[in-house]
Amino acid sequence: MLRRALPRRSEARRILLGTLLSAIGRGLTLPFLFIYLTDVRGLTDTRAGLVIGWYGVVTLALSPLGGTLIDRIGARRVVVPCLLIEAIGTGSLALVHSTGSALLVMTVIAIGSSAIWSGQNTILASLTDDDERQRVFGLNFALLNLGIGIGGMTSGAIVDTARPGTFHTIYLLDAVTYLLPALILLTLPGVGHRLGKRRGADEPSPGGYLTVLRDRPFRRLVIFGLILTTCGYAQVEVGFAAYAVRVAEVNPRVVAWALAANTVMIVLAQLLVIRRIEGRSRTRALAVVGAVFAAAWLVLGAAGLVSGENAALAALCVVLCSAIFGFGETMLSPVMPALTNALATDELRGRYNAMSSMIFGISGVIGPVTAGPLLAAANGMVWVATVVGGCLLASLVALSLRRLLTTEQDGLATTTPASPNPAPAPAA
Repeated sequence: MLRRALPRRSEARRILLGTLLSAIGRGLTLPFLFIYLTDVRGLTDTRAGLVIGWYGVVTLALSPLGGTLIDRIGARRVVVPCLLIEAIGTGSLALVHSTGSALLVMTVIAIGSSAIWSGQNTILASLTDDDERQRVFGLNFALLNLGIGIGGMTSGAIVDTARPGTFHTIYLLDAVTYLLPALILLTLPGVGHRLGKRRGADEPSPGGYLTVLRDRPFRRLVIFGLILTTCGYAQVEVGFAAYAVRVAEVNPRVVAWALAANTVMIVLAQLLVIRRIEGRSRTRALAVVGAVFAAAWLVLGAAGLVSGENAALAALCVVLCSAIFGFGETMLSPVMPALTNALATDELRGRYNAMSSMIFGISGVIGPVTAGPLLAAANGMVWVATVVGGCLLASLVALSLRRLLTTEQDGLATTTPASPNPAPAPAA
């Protein structure tokens, strides 16, 4: 299954290697930023939260510019500098000593990360054919989670709040891992150039973000993504953890086990899921994702109902919720970017991918803000009902998208790549 999931072009395989290496660095630091800012650098919880929130705001604000630059000058000229900026910013976290310096460093990191994901997706789309693109995006997601898991386990054995130098070590290591995919891109001079042809002064412009938003099928896909991620991904960091600890009353260590179960599910199931959904309707797969996410939240809701009577069962439900959620991710990760790029044109591919990545940024602001009040109502049951209903609504939106797509865009017909040595034409 791994051999089948690998892209045919060696350049794409090396891009995937860069994803794995940078993900290991991200895993080194991802779980510990809040702890580092508060317990090591002495920021209050409120100020640390504002610093992390500021990163999301800057990233979201700059993402449209990143998509425009990718289309105009090519993903290579955008991604390489962004990786270098990200490396400088991440390494500079070791120098943070106040709220002001933390805001400055997080601004640098946000500038770097604003176009990396959309740029790398654009590069991968340009290096893969329609018949393999869905598999490759799925493999990319599995490698991302594998790297984060490896990094998280490694940093967990290193960091110690009593020794600030341990945090300096992981931030410097993270900076190095961002340099590696940049070096890989630099060794691939033919990769990541502008996809759309250059137009003369008298030729019409291919358009911009308004043109992308006028694309009715893509607009419907964006609506689906906003609903699903707001009631899904955006709830993991705040809603899931808060409900598990405060309502289900499980030990915070159980939440860590649950996140580990999520990673294990993704790494083990991704290749199998890629194989099973190949040649099947992408819109139906997206509808199934909404149903799976809803089922995960229902299991978490059950944890709150049984917590007073059976603590072990409540803990099991919390872990099971995260694992089920991970299974849904294995379907979403290959289908969403593949469908985005099936709808995109070469001239606007960077903008399509930037808009798709902005979905997560927007929901990342809405989700945490709404989770608190909803969790406070009816012992968290209002939050459970809202996220379950939202995920099911996303499924309905996905099903309504089917009639707006061609058979090929929906993934029901694959394109056979041309043979490098075509058979000679028969003699007349």
